[in-house]
Amino acid sequence: MSGTEGVASAASAVIVRMEPRVAEVTDAVRDVILAQIPELRGDTQLVELLRASVEGNIVTIFAAIRHGIDVAGVTAPVAAVEYARRLAQHDVTPNALVRAYRLGQQELLRLVFAEVRAGGLDSDTALEVFEATFTATSQYIDWISEQVVEVYRRELDRWRESRERIRGDQIRRILSGSTDSRSVDELSGALRYPLRERSLAVIMWYPKPELERGELIGMERFLHLAAKQVGAASAPLFMAHDRQTAWGWIPLSARTADGAVETLRALGASDEQAPSLAIGAPRSGVAGFVRSHELAEHARAVAVRAPGEDRVTVASGDVGVVIAAMLGGDLSTADVWVREVLGPLAEPTESDAHLRHSLQVFLEAGSSFTAAAPLLHLHTNTVKYRVRKAIERRGRPLEDGRLDVEIALLLCRRFPTITGPNWR
Repeated sequence: MSGTEGVASAASAVIVRMEPRVAEVTDAVRDVILAQIPELRGDTQLVELLRASVEGNIVTIFAAIRHGIDVAGVTAPVAAVEYARRLAQHDVTPNALVRAYRLGQQELLRLVFAEVRAGGLDSDTALEVFEATFTATSQYIDWISEQVVEVYRRELDRWRESRERIRGDQIRRILSGSTDSRSVDELSGALRYPLRERSLAVIMWYPKPELERGELIGMERFLHLAAKQVGAASAPLFMAHDRQTAWGWIPLSARTADGAVETLRALGASDEQAPSLAIGAPRSGVAGFVRSHELAEHARAVAVRAPGEDRVTVASGDVGVVIAAMLGGDLSTADVWVREVLGPLAEPTESDAHLRHSLQVFLEAGSSFTAAAPLLHLHTNTVKYRVRKAIERRGRPLEDGRLDVEIALLLCRRFPTITGPNWR
């Protein structure tokens, strides 16, 4: 076997050993990118798409090295192309995209080199494998970066040329408080939306997007249907946040504001084509326009963590939603705190889930066994038994940090991943 063939064979063997750990390698590369480039720390869906892009690129690079494929003819993975489009829609600079590829290459090479060292190759062969891997990944990054940057630029041009983009910029300025000195009436005229009215904000998305399905059209249709259903004062305001997420505002009168949230929730449940919904609360004026959207964002932060849900609707007024959104940004920290507060009661078992549920309903019912019994569909004595067992399981009296207990139970309810899939 020639020297070149021997190096290729050794490099291929390294990749074969690493392929079973693609998920681990992907997470390591993604974490480095997010740590170094704050611009890429978007919402949950954007971060998930970043991971899919990283994984697609790693799988392609591994295949090229393992099988001796010329990377100059490789097409960018679908997820990488879509991620470039999405960054353009979120106004993330192309420099951040290119830097992500360079940082990703550095971390991937570090992991590959560690595997080479662990393989017990002689120093000369190891060096040649290092060089071959560096060359292959550099060529790949150069080639793929050109492709995704071109995709990014085309998408950015398309996005900026849209009239909706102009209105979206205005909405974002209002949400950020950068409205210059224009009056409410001037802003209303620019948006063609009555900012003096009460506004009910809603965030819409499809949990399993199909890029050719026309999600934005479906969401806009739903918003207009919802506005009609709740008796809107005039036409709603629709804004595409990106290709699969939309923001909306429904103008309401004093008469139609009451009950609008529940009407919207019911419509979402009855319409099979409805998107997932995060609903704010009716608020007045420009400040209310902004606040209702902030509340909808709190609701969405909770909604996107709902496990196993094809479609979900969460309103900011639902019990515990706002506080769960504020406390749930770092679930690893929340997990530790919940377990400190609840002790063994936080365990991911079905029996503990039932005990948590009974205790929470009991507390929400004003610590009344009689009031909690019909809510739980249980006899009063059974409620007493479950509450007593829950307190015993926790290992401390309920009076010891009662507020912490209530908050911890709310976090368990809103973020089931804290305790596992058994919570309900």
